[in-house]
Amino acid sequence: MALRDIIILPDKRLRLVSKPVAKVDASVRKLIEDMFETMYDAPGIGLAAIQVGEPKRIVTVDLAKKDEPREPQVFINPEVIAHSEEKKVHEEGCLSIPEYYEEVERPAEVTVRYLDIEGKQQEIAAKGLLATCLQHEIDHLNGVLFIDHISKLKRDRVVKKFAKAAKLASEKRAAE
Repeated sequence: MALRDIIILPDKRLRLVSKPVAKVDASVRKLIEDMFETMYDAPGIGLAAIQVGEPKRIVTVDLAKKDEPREPQVFINPEVIAHSEEKKVHEEGCLSIPEYYEEVERPAEVTVRYLDIEGKQQEIAAKGLLATCLQHEIDHLNGVLFIDHISKLKRDRVVKKFAKAAKLASEKRAAE
């Protein structure tokens, strides 16, 4: 296992549409191990492969609290195949947009079809935090960020803040 760097806004790779995984092989399993290690270290509850620079349709999730046993879940080529009309609002954050949180409205329940770590097709009916997390991470696979679900004013403000921070970091590295 290896810790990977998490891509931070405004990195343009976050807007890439990830490619489907053709075969669940050793390289995919290695990436998944790295993703879990990176997600736990961050710490976060979900991570899309694109967030570690891999444009593959892979999501890792673990909603267990700190004092609970880990409950790692892997979703390869996940797609929302059904969602409820009912909406719920959850406060969301993102490892690629550190220390920024905003309330986002999404369907309260979703059904997701995916491949498991063995490459077998599965479906899961999710509600609550799992539904929100899956929608958030599947958005990443499609080049969509949670800030795309908030007002343009708030989104522009956060994008500007992160662009400025990236520019300052780049200038600092250049000066060294």
